[in-house]
Amino acid sequence: MTYKDFIADPARRCAVVAHRGAWHGAPENSLSAVENAIAIGVDIVELDVRKSADGELFLMHDDTLLRMAGIDRDAETFTMAELQAIALRADDGGEGRALTDQRIPTLKQALEIIRGRIFADLDLKDRGLFSEVAACARDMDAAEYVDLKTTVMTPEHVAWVKAQDIAGVPFMAMASFTENGTGETLAVLSELKPFMSEIRFDHIDTIAANRGAFEAAGMALWKNTLDMVSSGEWTDTAALTDPDKIWGRLIEAGISAIQTDQPAALKAYIERRA
Repeated sequence: MTYKDFIADPARRCAVVAHRGAWHGAPENSLSAVENAIAIGVDIVELDVRKSADGELFLMHDDTLLRMAGIDRDAETFTMAELQAIALRADDGGEGRALTDQRIPTLKQALEIIRGRIFADLDLKDRGLFSEVAACARDMDAAEYVDLKTTVMTPEHVAWVKAQDIAGVPFMAMASFTENGTGETLAVLSELKPFMSEIRFDHIDTIAANRGAFEAAGMALWKNTLDMVSSGEWTDTAALTDPDKIWGRLIEAGISAIQTDQPAALKAYIERRA
């Protein structure tokens, strides 16, 4: 099944998205974190993509290697060979985390694992890499298993996306929805027809009230519950205390993909609901 077919399936449960892979027990954005996600039964992994000094696409979230390897230097100033000689810290890194046997992977290495086994949301730290990453996915026969995303809120955003060569790779918009602006935002998005949108909203009622409009647009809704300011009240910490109040309310409003740093807990919750 392709990524787009999976998301469009009306019978599926809410998709579990593992933020930077399932990193409890493996370094984030590592091959081991991807394998952990597959073992757990996660539907999608979110991975961060950068480009090395010698032009290789690789996985790393931060600008520097300080948090994940203890090296205070920009990751993109290293060659790929240099990057792959560096040991990654466990879990989500930091000074208290031990070094592991995991190395910084190339995007190609990750796509070899992902293809046919799990889907991947590729978060490009430089959106100028859109066409190059799409070409890599096509070359690896993985285009049907990944998505590319960027903010789409204006006609200028639409024009930028249309100028990229991402043929064959599903596109996910990032958009904000408000009580009075949802119709206008959907009109802008209709120019691209994204299969899914990573959303922010002013209130959960805005999403619930417009559920029919989202369905008519053929666009699934993705919400982050990461412990970040941008998540507002919808955080993993709150969900672990009261999953019905956070994950349950999102699902009931029409959210059908949730990105979390607690993929095992979210998966267990969704299975209990079923």
